[in-house]
Amino acid sequence: MVSAPTSQTATLEIGTATDCGRVRPHNEDSLLADPAHGFALLADGVGGYNAGEVASHMAVTVIAEGLCAAWRERQGHPAAEPDIASLLKHEIEATNAAIHHAGASHPAYAGMATTLVAAVFHDGSVTVGHVGDSRLYRLRSGELEPLTRDHSVVQEQVDCGTLSAEAARCSPSRHLITRALGVGPTVEAELHEYPAVPGDLYLLCSDGLFNAVEEDAIRKTLLNHAADLHAAAQELVRMANDGGGLDNVSVIVVRIRGTSSLA
Repeated sequence: MVSAPTSQTATLEIGTATDCGRVRPHNEDSLLADPAHGFALLADGVGGYNAGEVASHMAVTVIAEGLCAAWRERQGHPAAEPDIASLLKHEIEATNAAIHHAGASHPAYAGMATTLVAAVFHDGSVTVGHVGDSRLYRLRSGELEPLTRDHSVVQEQVDCGTLSAEAARCSPSRHLITRALGVGPTVEAELHEYPAVPGDLYLLCSDGLFNAVEEDAIRKTLLNHAADLHAAAQELVRMANDGGGLDNVSVIVVRIRGTSSLA
């Protein structure tokens, strides 16, 4: 678990865990959490050989560098108020272009892509950006709520009423995503902002978790291990592996201990 001030008087407490699972030979998930700058990033790569790992690593590192550069710039111009949604959108689009260029330039990386879910905590809010089917959940007052909507074939079927949410969990098409970073020269990221209050728990995760573990079991695990976020993250990964471990699984658990700002 990592605990550090984000900015001013804010504090985020963060626990992380990742595992390749019981079937996959290597881990193509990447995660990066920076409590000092108030953000968490998780990406689930796809592609042959190690290309998925390359794409997901590029996603979290390039976006992190951009967010930290914005933080340094504001240190020199404290009167400037950052537009976090515009900043995050720009960084996601720039990262998409970088991944797409790398895939087009290197035969070993051809076709590589990655999902992304990003959370930036600031000024009593969390700005969320995502592409693909990695998710962000919020646990507040004992209730677990998804704050992202999958960009996937089965989600589109659920939305139009041709597939139930229960059937979607075991659909053979559940891994087919409709958006990813690196597929084309441009990408449409989905961005939203939500109020964030002290005591909230936020869970960023790859599909290796929620395809193997029911949401109510995730909720109970977060509640039972709320005092130790590292233990919570490790337990969620263990549960995914006990559920078959068919995919890489990664989680970041974030608790707000005060108001935060990218400042």
